[in-house]
Amino acid sequence: MAAELLFNRELCVQARGQGCEERRLNVRVNVELLSVSNPVHKKDLAVRLTDDADPFFLYNLVISEEDFQSLKSQQGLLVDFSAFPQKFIDLLQQCIQEQNKDIPRFLLQLVSSASALDRTPVSLNVVETNPFKHLTHLSLKFLPGNDAEIKKFLASCLKCLKEDKTTLEEKLRKTEEDFSRKLSYTQQSLAEKSRELDKLKNEWASYTAALTSKHTQELTAEKERALQAQTQYQQQHEQQKKELESLHQRSVQQLQNRLSELEVINKDLTERRYKGDSTVRELKAKLAGVEDECQRAKQEVVSLRRENSTLDAECHEKEKLVNQLQTRVAVLEQEIKDKDQLVIRTKEVLDATQEQKVILEENTEKKQSHIEKLETTIKSLSAELLKANEIIKKLQGDLKTLMSKLKLKNTVTIQQEKLLAEKEERLQKEQRELQETGQSLRVKEQEVCKLQEQLETTIQKLEESKQLLKTNENVITWLNKQLNEVQMVKKMETPSSAHGGVRTALTPHGMLDRPSFPGSGLVHPISPFYAFQKFAEPARNKTPSPHCAVSKIQFNSQVSKIDQHSDVQAVTAATGHPANKENGDNVGLEPKYFKKKEDSIPLRGLSQNTLNSEYLKPYLPKVQPSPPAAVTTASAYFPG
Repeated sequence: MAAELLFNRELCVQARGQGCEERRLNVRVNVELLSVSNPVHKKDLAVRLTDDADPFFLYNLVISEEDFQSLKSQQGLLVDFSAFPQKFIDLLQQCIQEQNKDIPRFLLQLVSSASALDRTPVSLNVVETNPFKHLTHLSLKFLPGNDAEIKKFLASCLKCLKEDKTTLEEKLRKTEEDFSRKLSYTQQSLAEKSRELDKLKNEWASYTAALTSKHTQELTAEKERALQAQTQYQQQHEQQKKELESLHQRSVQQLQNRLSELEVINKDLTERRYKGDSTVRELKAKLAGVEDECQRAKQEVVSLRRENSTLDAECHEKEKLVNQLQTRVAVLEQEIKDKDQLVIRTKEVLDATQEQKVILEENTEKKQSHIEKLETTIKSLSAELLKANEIIKKLQGDLKTLMSKLKLKNTVTIQQEKLLAEKEERLQKEQRELQETGQSLRVKEQEVCKLQEQLETTIQKLEESKQLLKTNENVITWLNKQLNEVQMVKKMETPSSAHGGVRTALTPHGMLDRPSFPGSGLVHPISPFYAFQKFAEPARNKTPSPHCAVSKIQFNSQVSKIDQHSDVQAVTAATGHPANKENGDNVGLEPKYFKKKEDSIPLRGLSQNTLNSEYLKPYLPKVQPSPPAAVTTASAYFPG
């Protein structure tokens, strides 16, 4: 048994028991695909829940292909067994992405019927939260591990730990060797560097002594240069001082002249000031009058601003109403377009299914005529075999009489010998004809076996297509019913459209639907996704229809007649009528689509692949051929 590891991560799970509060656990989820080839090659999906902190926390679940079919029918899954592990892992990945958020969209719940998770079966639920309700995408029931399984799990954990320990010890040994090698190398390099450092220190000491002597000589030379520069700077400073004193005396004379001119200007300005004071008094009187007028204007401005603010508020509210109405109109127009597209698609699906049904009915009629021809040929072959048996019996009687005559009479005439030779030739001819008919019968039996196998495959594919068409027809009928109910609600709400009120439509199940706006004359239908969810819940409780039983027919000395018409009626009765079993009526579809045809098998929901040559072969009952009695008697008397 080979195991392929698909997923192994630690996830945050909400544990909930009966009569106790929710708590969070860190649970490791291990998903493996087990391949078993003895005696039959098959694959099983194994899921294991463990806790790294608690070694006795162990829950197991093994899903085979048969178990998955029951799980698929119970929970309404749409994937096959081959795609189920990847889809389950994708759900777990979404839970991992959402587990650090305050309000996660996807979360895992571990639900137990007991008060604590102690040796009791638990259910692992993958739940999606939305503002309306919690949607359970998948629910898997786990069984607690017994003592043997816990011991086996602990042994596997101990084995893994030992393997990890050996690998770590090997890594540690290798790292110690590497570090010891590096340490010896570094010690050697350190000794070399220390020797180089001593050498550099000696060189640096001699170099510094030479530099100090050189710097002292340069320092004395610089001091002599600085003294010479200082004497030069003092001479320059005295010359500049004399020049500045002469400039200062000149500027003082210029300022005195400027002062006399400014006094004259000041007198003129005082006279101008007196004149300006008189003009200022006059302007103040005018300013008082202007301020009174300004005060009155401010009061008027305040009143006008208040009126303007009220008008702005009213205008803003009206603009909001206009925007809301525009958005509402756009949403309603888009919903009407979606509704029209949905109706067009449903009509196209119905037309395609009807065309497929007509084509397949014609093909079944052709194959039934072909079957009748084959039956006639088989009957004629059986009659010829019976005739050949009678002839062989007569020839055997003639041979017995001839042998008795030969015993009684010792003399045989030439004419009797000729007659005996002719009889022998005729007997050989009959034997050759009998062998040819036997070979043709074997060929016909092989053809019948092939037709039987083709019939079994077509019946299986027919059952699958019937199940698919049942779901499609139920969805179509449910959508038609919803459309009729929406139209009735629209008709009922038209009298109240004059009031301009907004109402909320209710579905037949009592669920709140999207709001309708009678004031605008439009009603918002339910979305197809929501409709499919509503349909999927009761569909889970349905049990699939049993497979059609087809009787087996054996050939014997007298070939039985095949009642093809009764077998077709049995298949039709077993499949059942695709009416709306939940509501008990045929709402939304015309009654001509639900009429049964007694001479045809109802074929629903088949894709274009049903027009291939495999589906055009006759719908024969199962046949197990057996050799006729006449052939057995012939082989007894004429071996080989």
